Amino acid sequence: MQLVRGMYRRVIVMQLVRGIHNIQSEDHGCVLTIGNFDGVHKGHQRVIAALVAKAKALNCAAAVLVFEPQPQELFAPDKAPARLCRLRDKYSLLAKLGVERLICVNFTRKFASQSAQQFIEHLLVEKLGIQHLIVGDDFHFGKNRLGDFTMLSEAGKKFGFEVTDTASCKMANCRVSSTAIRQALEQDNLNDVEIMLGRPYSIIGKVFHGDKRGRQLGFPTANVLLKRRKSPLDGVFAVVVNTNNGTFNGVANIGSRPTVNGIRQQLEVHIFNFNDDLYGQCIEVIIKKKLRKVMKFDSLEALTAQIKQDSEQAKQVLNNID
Repeated sequence: MQLVRGMYRRVIVMQLVRGIHNIQSEDHGCVLTIGNFDGVHKGHQRVIAALVAKAKALNCAAAVLVFEPQPQELFAPDKAPARLCRLRDKYSLLAKLGVERLICVNFTRKFASQSAQQFIEHLLVEKLGIQHLIVGDDFHFGKNRLGDFTMLSEAGKKFGFEVTDTASCKMANCRVSSTAIRQALEQDNLNDVEIMLGRPYSIIGKVFHGDKRGRQLGFPTANVLLKRRKSPLDGVFAVVVNTNNGTFNGVANIGSRPTVNGIRQQLEVHIFNFNDDLYGQCIEVIIKKKLRKVMKFDSLEALTAQIKQDSEQAKQVLNNID
């Protein structure tokens, strides 16, 4: 993993288990929580704090179990919400909170078809040997979502593990959730997003070779493909970019580039006063302020004039923030 300032500012070692078949005998015995943990927001952070504290008390590993793809992405991909972060970002954020083991289960229709009782006995008891489980009191699992908190509590009495729930994290009488953060992003309310996340919203990804069109227009861009997900926001933004070589201001476009017949959603960021090679490097693009919506222009000349205007506006915004 290449490191950038910000989210990847230091090397963090956390065990990543990809697939149930890779769970080993030495992984047996842990305090576990289960969920999407999309964004690892303040509500998630409260859960993880309780997880780590309980793991220390029981002298065993603090473990998080997530599913890839997320269940709704399998059953209703067209209706699945935009992700706030990728698995890679989730790994880094959870590791910094003290999680020792991230278990990533391949969520397939076959896996989803197992009964709630099978999920408990095969995965939680036989494979993981959980000592304690922390989940929300509205957690459901197994075929037809028949498993619930009550079933887990009864199973805990039978198999020797304890189950506790976690209260929702509140902000101004509103529940902090990934859904609330997506809604705030859609409404360009970045201040509330930062409060709920406990950090500014950012997108992290590897820079790839694009069609060099920005360079031809006089505004070279670092291009990041939004792999396997749609973005929770789109438009043109004033941004701060963390790279291996430092932190820089810039302007970014998030969307499908309608003027040049773009189809895939991607992030294009023009970094001010920057000439280094970023290809293959992971960068973190911190979203500071939305400047405008994505637009289709009648000509490349009109697009170039707008990019110049966007750049000047972004510079003013970022100077005022500083």
